[in-house]
Amino acid sequence: MNPPKRLRTTIDCTAEDEAETVTGEQEEGRRRSVVDVSIVMPVYNASCWLDECLQAILHQDFTGTMELSVFDDDDSRKVVEGWRERLEARGVSLVISGHVSAHPRGVGYAKNKATSQSCGQYLCFQDADDVMLPQRVRLQYESSVLHPNSLIGCKVQRVPEGSTERYTRWINTITPDQLITQVYTSHGPTVIMPTWFCSRNWFLKVGSFDEGGKGVPEDLLFFYQSIRQGGGVARVDQCLLVYRYHEKAATHSVTEETMWKLRVDFLQERVLSQWEIFTIWNAGKQGRKLYRCLSPTNQKKVKAFCDVDENKIQKGFYTYEESKQRPKPKIPVLHYKDASAPFIICVKLDMTGGVLEENLNSLQLKEGIDYYHFN
Repeated sequence: MNPPKRLRTTIDCTAEDEAETVTGEQEEGRRRSVVDVSIVMPVYNASCWLDECLQAILHQDFTGTMELSVFDDDDSRKVVEGWRERLEARGVSLVISGHVSAHPRGVGYAKNKATSQSCGQYLCFQDADDVMLPQRVRLQYESSVLHPNSLIGCKVQRVPEGSTERYTRWINTITPDQLITQVYTSHGPTVIMPTWFCSRNWFLKVGSFDEGGKGVPEDLLFFYQSIRQGGGVARVDQCLLVYRYHEKAATHSVTEETMWKLRVDFLQERVLSQWEIFTIWNAGKQGRKLYRCLSPTNQKKVKAFCDVDENKIQKGFYTYEESKQRPKPKIPVLHYKDASAPFIICVKLDMTGGVLEENLNSLQLKEGIDYYHFN
């Protein structure tokens, strides 16, 4: 283990809502004490998990220099401070800030504060209720050095075991190509936020997290912006994080409709704007909802729906009753074998016993060119 560099001290908060402003002298000290990796950790309602989380940081096998940067959005500072001596003995410097307002400022705000007060050349985002495995920082650091303009993720172990089984399987099994092609699905970012690792330079290029607070998917918004900036998405194909499921997690405050709108807008921006015509695979509820949410320009590009349901196919068409056009648009409904690419797939993955996947494979189509998954 390398000898620790000069350890940084706590930044105390002096304003009612804000962490103390960093002075010029402190900023100069920050420049002198740059470390390799900053572990960025917002803390809110996580006191019961902090000891396990912090113990895991001590066990990292990374031999470079590290710091832990915490923004306390409730009242967990005493727990973290109790680990200062052990962290510093391991060579991990600690910087903490927070606020004394009765109201939390939100995940995006906390992540931005914890990032801005840190000084690492690389950023390792850590949720206070999760546990990093010993190789996490080392392996993701090595990957990030090779991919400096990318968000780096990893495979995860979900606890309690069996929680969100389909979601966890998707996190761990999508291919490197699908890390880019499946960014429009309801699962959200293809490398999940609790596993993110990136260079500070890339974070600064993308910009800060949205600070809208509760109900805002700040990770998805940042993820989309990173892709807009030309950023890559990569994953270390080892399990490096124990990813905890519990009802108090911030992600539960984001509604499906909020996610839906963001996904539709991103799909229109990145894919449909490049296509002249396309087919929606699913003539049922989800396919029709997607059609209704498209811009008028993109609605006109829908040449057909396709399905395997004979009742829908025999009806022959879908009438868009809400349309102001006269006559109202009638979109053909075809069997998938009679339809033509490109497709937007509005059938959930891993929910048909492999039938959807077999049907797609039978057409010998290429994901990311001939079709994209939306659900």
